[in-house]
Amino acid sequence: MPAFNNLQLTTERLHLRPLRMSDAPALFGIFSDARIMTYWSTPPWTTMETATNLVERDLKALPAGEYLSFGIVRSADQQLLGTCSLFRFVEQCRRAEIGYGLAYDTWGNGYMHEALTALVDYGFAALNLNRIEADIDPRNTASARSLERLGFQREGFLRERWFVDGVVSDSALYGLLLSDWSVRK
Repeated sequence: MPAFNNLQLTTERLHLRPLRMSDAPALFGIFSDARIMTYWSTPPWTTMETATNLVERDLKALPAGEYLSFGIVRSADQQLLGTCSLFRFVEQCRRAEIGYGLAYDTWGNGYMHEALTALVDYGFAALNLNRIEADIDPRNTASARSLERLGFQREGFLRERWFVDGVVSDSALYGLLLSDWSVRK
């Protein structure tokens, strides 16, 4: 994979860019919110160190092309709204997984759809992916709707796959193929 540390994407209302250390406080505010982390594979963040560690990890991994991670920034006021990423690249199979999270007070405004449309389009067009996969908690109906709106299809169900803070949850598996994306565009 190419280096991703200088990659940026722009949409009508958003700027997708690599995270900066100055984003750590906003990241902590977003991912320490239990409403956002209800369906996440980790519990809510409890220390700022978790946010700074994430940014430090990105600063090392993005130049090496290990994964692609963006901060989702609203262009109008430069507020960090969340993150989106492509990870677990399997080059031989031209496949990756997608992940995302958005500040609770920005839900319902179409920001995630806008960001993921740009990310998915980049994955298929620039990275030559053939397939993008998502693993979500099936109780997260908003996330399922977001994926389905992009054309993802629910392809599987894994029972009791995650244990987070003593709570067991299942996984719904979604997939989107380049051929499906090309028809939609």
